Amino acid sequence: MKKKFLFLSLILLAPLLFLVEKSAIRGISANSSPPKNLYLLETVLRYIRNDYIEELDPLKTVEGSFKGLVNALDSLSGYLDKENTARFLEQKEGLYKESGLILFKKYGSFPVVVGLVEGSPAEKAGLMLGDAVTEINRLSTPPMSLAEVNLYIRSKEEEPLELKILREDKTLEMKVERTSLIAERLTYSPLEGTSGILRISRLTAPCLMILKTKFLPILSQKKKTLVLDMRTCQEGTFEEARQLVNFFLKAESIGYLEKKGEKSEIFSSLEEPALSDIPLIVWVSQATLGPAEVVAAVLKQNNRAKIVGLPTFGLAAKNEFFMLKDGTSVLLTSAIFCLDSGVKLWGQGVEPDIQVDARDLSFNSYLRKSQSLISAP
Repeated sequence: MKKKFLFLSLILLAPLLFLVEKSAIRGISANSSPPKNLYLLETVLRYIRNDYIEELDPLKTVEGSFKGLVNALDSLSGYLDKENTARFLEQKEGLYKESGLILFKKYGSFPVVVGLVEGSPAEKAGLMLGDAVTEINRLSTPPMSLAEVNLYIRSKEEEPLELKILREDKTLEMKVERTSLIAERLTYSPLEGTSGILRISRLTAPCLMILKTKFLPILSQKKKTLVLDMRTCQEGTFEEARQLVNFFLKAESIGYLEKKGEKSEIFSSLEEPALSDIPLIVWVSQATLGPAEVVAAVLKQNNRAKIVGLPTFGLAAKNEFFMLKDGTSVLLTSAIFCLDSGVKLWGQGVEPDIQVDARDLSFNSYLRKSQSLISAP
């Protein structure tokens, strides 16, 4: 058993070498001492092998190490076991029900509720912004990646989601229904004194096709301020983001993806914008994530819109999925979005022009904060 543990520990050392400082790696020679990181790792492995109270399954130990290694990289990266890999591939096809709960999570911490889709089961169940989710279906959440959390809160069946919530000094247990929300990507509603509110909850195809065929004929007749509500837009693609920007402005370059310090993909909005003259306000919150952040940032940088809401987290990045031979998989952040000015959104997010009170993120609160912009000539 000990020999097997030692053998698999050596296998484990290979990926962990990536965490060693480059300078330390370059400095290794026949006469140099091992880098401090490797010395500490070897010491910890020896203590576990010799002194831990139980004989461990080396395979589980290695898998746990892989999970910690990848999950600790950033909020979008994650290691998925076989069960979650199958769940990921299934949900990639859109085959899931959801509760309307939007979470953000850093490695080792509890997921925090940052958004609730209006009228969703999560809102009706009484979940509140700022709630910390300590368990999902009786599974502890701190070891999970954000990707795993999102996989667990969705299901192909309309079965209730069991949550344990930490709210201030209280622990609450909740059951939240799940239903089909994925179809409600984009909605439009009139609002007195404006051109209306265009609410985008998911920036994925055919979102922009719906906008073009169903709502553009209405909006093209309007001249007053349009509100683009992206408060709960947590998912999307950069292509849909590019197309949405092009409805409001034309530019040779609106930004690019940066991969290991090099430009890997430049985004342009070259078509004549259908809504170039309409004044624009964009509503954002901490549940505005990824490509939705790109839309807000590009429109702000080009003085095309005013941003109202809260600073966003800065998760505008490209995520790559890698299937492994044993049926597990890895999600890795491979490129980050930069504005045409060179400003990186990764970890920075979007700063609003007008900030709302974090204690009141209701529709009426956003509307009140937007009044000065709506009534401006």
